[in-house]
Amino acid sequence: MAKKYTVCLDEAQRARLRRALSTGGGPAREQAHARVLLKADEGLSDEEVAEAVEVSVRTVERVRRLFVTAGTEAALRRRPQPPRPEKRKLDGEAEAKLIMLACSKSPDGHDHWTLDLLADRMVKLNYVPAVSRDTVGRALKKTRSSRG
Repeated sequence: MAKKYTVCLDEAQRARLRRALSTGGGPAREQAHARVLLKADEGLSDEEVAEAVEVSVRTVERVRRLFVTAGTEAALRRRPQPPRPEKRKLDGEAEAKLIMLACSKSPDGHDHWTLDLLADRMVKLNYVPAVSRDTVGRALKKTRSSRG
């Protein structure tokens, strides 16, 4: 069966890939992908390339496809990660309020603060829009204070 994505490197691309491999300074992933492209250009099958470069057949297929559809740089480099929303639920101010709350008198009917109680109270007091008990526990673990 004919390959859908056939790697055909020109002399400049081949020289660039060999130069990148000979310097050995780049990330291991880029070097492996450069080796995949060079072996694929020799006409080896995906299985042979995978065995020679010690990567999976799926990696060989992906590198071939990226090279043909997007070019050499896309085949070698990682795609940039998409922007993520702010990961920290508790910033410094919210952590300070949490510690202040944890050090205060426990609510009526309870001997001490639990992580669930602290999380619920943080939301109820509008310190944060939402927070889990695990986040509260991690924030308190960073402090030297004791809840009880």
